[in-house]
Amino acid sequence: MLDHPAWQAIWLTLELATLTTLLLLLIATPLAWWLSQTHSRWRAPIGALVTLPLVLPPTVLGFYLLVLMGPNGPLGRLTLALGWGTLPFTFTGLLIGSVIFSLPFAVQPIQHAFESIGTRPLEAAATLRASPLDAFFSVALPLARPGLLTAAILSFAHTVGEFGVVLMIGGNIPGKTRVVSTEIYGHVEAMEYAQAHWLAGGMVAFSFLVLLSLALLRRNGGNVMR
Repeated sequence: MLDHPAWQAIWLTLELATLTTLLLLLIATPLAWWLSQTHSRWRAPIGALVTLPLVLPPTVLGFYLLVLMGPNGPLGRLTLALGWGTLPFTFTGLLIGSVIFSLPFAVQPIQHAFESIGTRPLEAAATLRASPLDAFFSVALPLARPGLLTAAILSFAHTVGEFGVVLMIGGNIPGKTRVVSTEIYGHVEAMEYAQAHWLAGGMVAFSFLVLLSLALLRRNGGNVMR
């Protein structure tokens, strides 16, 4: 059965995944819109930078985030100067790492959704004297809803399953940075396989439900990942 530390890790994981998903939707939506609409020469490099966490080993990304947020890094020096301390091995640092690590899982579905809309709905809105901002909120966002939903599901699920970045930035501090993936790792390391089975089985069930949800979205015409 699940003990108190396991439930603590579960709730911390859900809190991290929820906050990461909300922040990613706020960040990824305007970024995806810009990538889908711009003809700037910066589109390719910025798109590659956004996608970089997909191909980088999590430990590499975690290492450089650790250096960036450490006492000798630029972000670390800034937070120390502001009296906030350093961010590694804190929940805030873990949240920043999760947002960066899951960014492509939010940007890509939303970008594909915006691209699939085409220009005609926006041109029709313009003929009705809608401003670009009005057209974005009243036309583009509602039509891109399946992409937003897909981005939310993938971002949440990806955050729940994080391990390498979490371990590099947050460590495994009970009640502070210990999430489900690191809790399982700790049980296996201690050869406590019964406790690990409960958590790992829950992760398998959760992953299955995520894939089932995405399959239902595709069947209902919400596939924006193509």
